[in-house]
Amino acid sequence: MTDLANLSLIETATAIAAGEVTSEAATAATVSRLKERGTLLNCVIRLEEDDALEAARAADRARAKGEIEGPLHGVPMAHKDLLFRAGKVVSCGAKITRDFVPDHTASVLTSLEDAGAVYVAALHLSEFARSPTGHNDHFGPCRNPWNTEHVTGGSSSGSGAAVAARLVPAALGSDTGGSVRLPAAMCGVVGLMPTQGLVSRAGVMPLSWSMDTVGPLARTAADCARMLSVIAGIDAGDPTTRAEPVPDYEAGLAKGLDGATIAVPRNWYYDDVSDAVAEALDESLKVLREAGAKTVETEVPDMALIDDVQHVLREVETATVHSRWMKTRPEDYSDQVRTRTEPGFFYTGTRYCEAMLLRGPILEDFLKQAFAGADMVHLPAVSIPVPTIAESTAGGPENIQKIIRRIGRCTRHINYLGLPAISVPCGFADAGLPVAFQLVGRPFAEARLLAAAHAYQSLTDWHAIAPPTD
Repeated sequence: MTDLANLSLIETATAIAAGEVTSEAATAATVSRLKERGTLLNCVIRLEEDDALEAARAADRARAKGEIEGPLHGVPMAHKDLLFRAGKVVSCGAKITRDFVPDHTASVLTSLEDAGAVYVAALHLSEFARSPTGHNDHFGPCRNPWNTEHVTGGSSSGSGAAVAARLVPAALGSDTGGSVRLPAAMCGVVGLMPTQGLVSRAGVMPLSWSMDTVGPLARTAADCARMLSVIAGIDAGDPTTRAEPVPDYEAGLAKGLDGATIAVPRNWYYDDVSDAVAEALDESLKVLREAGAKTVETEVPDMALIDDVQHVLREVETATVHSRWMKTRPEDYSDQVRTRTEPGFFYTGTRYCEAMLLRGPILEDFLKQAFAGADMVHLPAVSIPVPTIAESTAGGPENIQKIIRRIGRCTRHINYLGLPAISVPCGFADAGLPVAFQLVGRPFAEARLLAAAHAYQSLTDWHAIAPPTD
């Protein structure tokens, strides 16, 4: 048996189901890595070793009786620490909720448990999921496994770092403006943001309820497909979930890219792209064409308008979520989170309603112009090289906000549009940090995106390269 750390999610599940390795052994190895490397990367907020090992032993006993609970039977996993678990502390990365204990469990965690997964640890995140760099004054910075002086991306910082560093085979994160795709891109793993309404958000600490999503981070598109098949679907606990059919995403990977058309809008998204990132993106398009896709150049509509209205929507909703604490405990927020949240209190109700009403027409324009009949759109995931922790925290609020806006430039609009998107590693740039492209699909076209990403990974090995461990 190969080193357990090198096994992907599907490989781990297959090995456990075949009896080649026990869940207890896989979980113990995961715990060991989280204790050692996880501490160095500061990607773990809370390790639940005893509960995890007991659940793993139970999985092994069930397998010995011929009872396989599901497609993730016995697989150890860890997740962003804003997914509620009944009777367990969920910090949300904040001082205010450092000791918060919910009385119910997030539906996505219940789905994973029903599929046999073993919960091992709660992972680092930005305070209340509010930073695309992964910045957190209360728990310290999470560190990029490729170069620990650099940010991981956020807000699902620990999920990106832990999966990339081979500490866990996969993790869940949440995405409101790029918080799954950014750490996936900056840490060199695959991150999938589903269409809004495909995956339940019940039991997840909200940030902006009309743009929040929950999605998987893993080493391969195939791993993400298996996780999505488990967590997708209508949920009585979340009335915003849609009664859309949930296909077998893993089986759909075989469709590949034959006959697919990929649109490449060159305006706006490429205005801030560095040379090294642009080169990697162009190379990724060559591979996608080799895999059978046709590419066409298109243009996006007025992105300044989309930028404006998505900001109004997110900030008003975030201010609403935090209104009580902002009045009674403002000193318990970090300066960065407090100053980013305060503007949401000053937008008028008419501005908020305008931002909501424009979503439909703007989505229609984006599909018409950016897609122009294509199946998906190819974009940068992050247009600049991954910054250092020092670069992302230096200077006053204006400088920090400038970096934040540059990092989320290519992701935040997709949440406002409600479209699915997947970030796929495609090389390395400055200081040996990862580069990724992003594929954006039509509503509920996750199967097409996963098949495209899988086709790309079948012809490349960027996802198979592990970060250094010294």
